Amino acid sequence: MDREATERTRRLLGEDAMRRVESARVLVMGLGGVGSWCAEALARAGVGALGLLDRDVVARSNLNRQLCALVSTVGRRKTDVVRERLLDVNPDLRVAVYDVSYGPETADSVPLGAWDFVVDAIDQVSAKVLLAVRAREAGVRLVSAMGGGNKLDATRFRAADLSKTDRCPLAAVMRKKLRRLGIAHGTVVFSDEEPRVPFSSGGEGRHVAPGTLPTVVGAEGLVLAQTVLAAIAGPPAAPRVCEARDRARRRRGGSVVV
Repeated sequence: MDREATERTRRLLGEDAMRRVESARVLVMGLGGVGSWCAEALARAGVGALGLLDRDVVARSNLNRQLCALVSTVGRRKTDVVRERLLDVNPDLRVAVYDVSYGPETADSVPLGAWDFVVDAIDQVSAKVLLAVRAREAGVRLVSAMGGGNKLDATRFRAADLSKTDRCPLAAVMRKKLRRLGIAHGTVVFSDEEPRVPFSSGGEGRHVAPGTLPTVVGAEGLVLAQTVLAAIAGPPAAPRVCEARDRARRRRGGSVVV
């Protein structure tokens, strides 16, 4: 990514951190409402190499929340659409594509060890559990998205250890399943908002898909990206405004109130 395009990012992170970001390799697994926002944020921040994993094609039901979903892209592979979009942001981006659904039959075809960081934005619980196990075996850092469906408040998402989550049904299931496999900890992004009961659009007893808002799943994707960037870049290079002000006062010989 050319220097002018990353100038605003560089002003906050500094040169050393920016070099780490530009040399980073991040695999984003799942390009739906959460993963598509995460992948784009990482690309715009200047991450040098991205992996994109998703088997699905864009559907009209995706239009309310997914960056890859446009009327013009309905029916196209999500990986193709996201790849084209990200390369339009950064033509120098190195992109690897995996048109698969992650599971026992395909896990060996996805080399987790080739990546510095893996983002789990997969919906299926069994795939998320398998990924957590495989990432630990590969020694690769992983951050997993917890439930974003049936929630209204985009401000409630934060990164935490899985053992510290609450009021998230998906996190509760993941804790239980991973504990049985000897995994008690892991970085996740979750919301502590109580999920809502969606208005039914089907008959009694019929499964109702969760409701979703672009603000909510987009916020979760951005917090995922922020978690990855913070880990890669390290401590902020730019001082806080108050710290910079205090330094300026010291240089002028003024007093600083503590």
